[in-house]
Amino acid sequence: MKHITSGTTGLTVASRRTALALVGALAAAPLLGLPRAAASPVTAAAPGLDDPAKKEIAMRLVSSAENSSLDWKAQYKYIEDIGDGRGYTAGIIGFCSGTGDMLDLVQLYTDRKPGNVLARYLPALRSVNGTDSHDGLDPSFPGDWRRAAQDSRFQQAQDDERDRVYFDPAVRQGKTDGLRALGQFTYYDAIVMHGDGDDPTSFRNIRKRALGRAKPPAQGGDETAYLNAFLDARVWAMKQEEAHSDTSRVDTEQRVFVRKGNLDLNTPLDWKVYGDSYHIG
Repeated sequence: MKHITSGTTGLTVASRRTALALVGALAAAPLLGLPRAAASPVTAAAPGLDDPAKKEIAMRLVSSAENSSLDWKAQYKYIEDIGDGRGYTAGIIGFCSGTGDMLDLVQLYTDRKPGNVLARYLPALRSVNGTDSHDGLDPSFPGDWRRAAQDSRFQQAQDDERDRVYFDPAVRQGKTDGLRALGQFTYYDAIVMHGDGDDPTSFRNIRKRALGRAKPPAQGGDETAYLNAFLDARVWAMKQEEAHSDTSRVDTEQRVFVRKGNLDLNTPLDWKVYGDSYHIG
């Protein structure tokens, strides 16, 4: 669920339908007459979550929790009001009419394609921002959203706003903290649900709560211990709101990967969300 925040960093609504590897090199020349030592193989760093294959995994993991489906690309057209006080929730990351990010998305789409089918709703989206109202949106907005979702330019706008507001900031902070792909994903999933505002359950404050209990690798801490502390803080935040009371996307998804030591988020992956089983081979 998104929290209504200042600016454009709203958070998405959960729908149940929905670092571098160290490279060693000996610089000194070998002693005269002695054989040169064989060079040690260079181990490349494991890919981060921004690697295209890892990003695809991340999108499928989030979709399993947000949309009860691994087919995240089918969600461009998704739209409904799930009764959480944030108006309409729609698209691949749960853009909400009540939290500002849907407004930003439609504005971006309109900047790129003036006169599109959603452009006429911009005044209404500005008016309902911060509320659960449908004023000026009903009855035709959901149908027009689904029509717009057939346009590759609207799909690209959804991708771009997802990256700008959620994915890129999460991966950037994860890398700064020295986390590998799994840790970067835990950040991404948290910012998708909670946003990055100033309220106690926002991403930045979940991270702050975790830092009070453990240090991330960049500060000399153990990665697994830190991830467990972060997930503990995440569960606490989820339980502050009834809509998030089912914490299975942490308990039977992310913690499963942590327990298995799969810090690089390598396939195969098996997990459950809301009791449903999923697999990525």
